[in-house]
Amino acid sequence: MQTKIDLCSLALLKLGERPIQSLTDDTPAAQLSRTLYDSVVDTLLAMHPWRFATRKFKLNKNSDGNFIIPAECLRILKCSGEIIGNEIISPSENITINATVRVAPDKFPGYFTSLAATKLAMEFCIPLTGDQNVFRMLAALYETELQSAKFIDSASSAAHENIENFSLINVRF
Repeated sequence: MQTKIDLCSLALLKLGERPIQSLTDDTPAAQLSRTLYDSVVDTLLAMHPWRFATRKFKLNKNSDGNFIIPAECLRILKCSGEIIGNEIISPSENITINATVRVAPDKFPGYFTSLAATKLAMEFCIPLTGDQNVFRMLAALYETELQSAKFIDSASSAAHENIENFSLINVRF
């Protein structure tokens, strides 16, 4: 089971640093890990509609007559209403939304684990090593891994709904 510590340690290893044993250690690496991990991973999750991090929510109106976006949602992908702050305004009594959500590190697929570790290594690089060349190398690696991860994620399962009854297909035959 993969943890935040494992992911941060993998990032540190990519930098040639020693892995951490705990996020509460009093070392620069542990301090960076506990400070940056959540924001870096949340940003990575929100930047693309990753299949492993997409959930559907059925929402009911609250006492104010609006819908509250669940706290675990990082990005709303599909919604039939207007998003204002952490609420959705819609005349409907209930709505369904698709959203990208926070996912625990033990649920990350391998391609995302590697991507997250590389992004963390980039964030750790300058404060820990000060080496611009290593940073540039990690940035290039990150861009390559990002494209690969997006491809793998998009090809990992059939996203297409059944198109047998699609009118344009039926007209052709």
